[in-house]
Amino acid sequence: MAITTMNISLPESMRVLVEDALADDGYGSASEYVRDLIRADQKRRNELKLESLLLERLRSGDDAGFSMDDVRAEVRRRIKSKV
Repeated sequence: MAITTMNISLPESMRVLVEDALADDGYGSASEYVRDLIRADQKRRNELKLESLLLERLRSGDDAGFSMDDVRAEVRRRIKSKV
């Protein structure tokens, strides 16, 4: 994976928060901390999307061939593809 640089501007209070996270949570750098935050946001967004798709399917009333085993298998597949 290619690494690129992105500069961001933060208010002082957020800079202090990042420095505290580095000291308290064992992050090696601000970049590592930000990458972790982005990964957590990606996970949250994917979970929301999956939840939305599941709710849409359930609300449609078309549950032919729809089972929780299928849902679990799809979730496992998506998790495995992220690792």
